[in-house]
Amino acid sequence: MPNPTAAMLVIGDEILSGRTRDANMHYLAGQLTEIGIDLKEVRVVSDDRDAIVAAVKALSVRYADVFTSGGIGPTHDDITADCIAAAFGAHIDVRDDARALLQAHYDRSGQELNEARLRMARIPDGADLIDNPVSTAPGFSLGNVHVMAGVPSVFKAMVASVLPKLTGGAPLLSRTLRLMKGEGDIAGPLGQFAQDFPDLSVGSYPFQKDGVYGSNVVVRGSDAAALDTAMAALEATFAA
Repeated sequence: MPNPTAAMLVIGDEILSGRTRDANMHYLAGQLTEIGIDLKEVRVVSDDRDAIVAAVKALSVRYADVFTSGGIGPTHDDITADCIAAAFGAHIDVRDDARALLQAHYDRSGQELNEARLRMARIPDGADLIDNPVSTAPGFSLGNVHVMAGVPSVFKAMVASVLPKLTGGAPLLSRTLRLMKGEGDIAGPLGQFAQDFPDLSVGSYPFQKDGVYGSNVVVRGSDAAALDTAMAALEATFAA
């Protein structure tokens, strides 16, 4: 039975402008791999309402789970929550449970829960809050879309809150064979190897060291015994 699938939607002009380097996709991919959910697609969109709504609608019907990153802070350009609500046709407003979390947080810090900060308590009707042990302001899950902050430390904490609630599959395992041969030299036999083991994913990743071309051949699958058999065959193929 195939693993559940997922997509990620990264939201923010700062990503597309190159001002901020996204680290959340790399982290999420690793976490999903460990629990047997296959990340199949990642999109990056600007802080544009129509673009976000369209992406959410498209991804949520195609994949079992969708994870968003960015755009749930206190400023005017943090529009993700409203866009998710629009995509699902849900009403959105300040919710009492989210407000209470923020009120307690800012009371402890001696700061005011002003109108800007209160924006982070706007949650669509029907959504479940995602715990944020780092900075309190919650994310939320609506349908199969999990809406999380873009700040990496907060994103990681929210992922840790969400993943135990999801149904995974077989964790993806991988084996690597490092060859000091260029891809042009290994392409033929590697193609035949991939045909011989159709249930496994085979990839070649070239590198250069001290002027010599090489390739890391990575074989992936969920069956450890099948991987071991395949790697023995791969090593034999290139031992000659």
